[in-house]
Amino acid sequence: MKLRRSGRLVDMTNYMLNHPHSLVPLTYFSERYQSAKSSISEDLTIIKQTFEQQGVGSLQTVPGAAGGVKFVPGMHIEEAGAIIDSIKKRMAAPDRLLPGGYLYLTDILGDPSIVNKVGRMFASVFAERKIDVVMTVATKGIPLAYAVANDLNVPVIIVRKDSKVTEGSTVSINYVSGSSKRIQTMVLAKRSLKEGSNVLIIDDFMKAGGTINGMVSLLEEFQAKVAGIGVLVETKGVEERLVDEYISLVKLTGVDVKGKQIELQEGNFFDAAKRP
Repeated sequence: MKLRRSGRLVDMTNYMLNHPHSLVPLTYFSERYQSAKSSISEDLTIIKQTFEQQGVGSLQTVPGAAGGVKFVPGMHIEEAGAIIDSIKKRMAAPDRLLPGGYLYLTDILGDPSIVNKVGRMFASVFAERKIDVVMTVATKGIPLAYAVANDLNVPVIIVRKDSKVTEGSTVSINYVSGSSKRIQTMVLAKRSLKEGSNVLIIDDFMKAGGTINGMVSLLEEFQAKVAGIGVLVETKGVEERLVDEYISLVKLTGVDVKGKQIELQEGNFFDAAKRP
């Protein structure tokens, strides 16, 4: 289809946003719009500048015959800070407090406007790592995992507490819950993960890290590698943290059950985001 520059810019922008981390040859756009590669290159320069100015992400150019352009989602530090502040404000509501110092997060994890932004935040901070798949444990971490996977353009695998007949043969392990110290079981379908895969673990809440540590142990059964760990909320003051390297957005620093007070602060996201 033959389009003017304005039409090409709109269509190319839409295509890149819907195909993150996909290498697109300039020939594809040249043939799609029946335009010279020089014109396509100029269009991409305009889109790149706009993306970077608006904090949407960046366009990376790969030279050579097998090269092309790739969209990498990103986010300005200022926007990330505003999102975390908004999440903290919602989480600080007294009626969110649950027994054991947990917070009610279901409504937040069910809000696409928040989950999609959180997904882009994690995708941006892990963008330079080689990631083949995003892993989470059923059930609350699933929306976050899909949001992150969407911006990384990789599949999602879900660890469960019991096997499903529809998933075929599975691998199961026993792990110790970090908070309750109870032995629990998690399973993963054999065909869901290839040997040697680089896996990004995403979860909604981490106390001592027993569940995440269990997923790490499960990955060892597949000879897979942990490419990173991201959690929405972590708790402060845990005696023995079972997970050392992770990125969190919000930290639960204090809970007054009687006074129904919830204290929150930023997680370590910005430390990771500012690394060169």
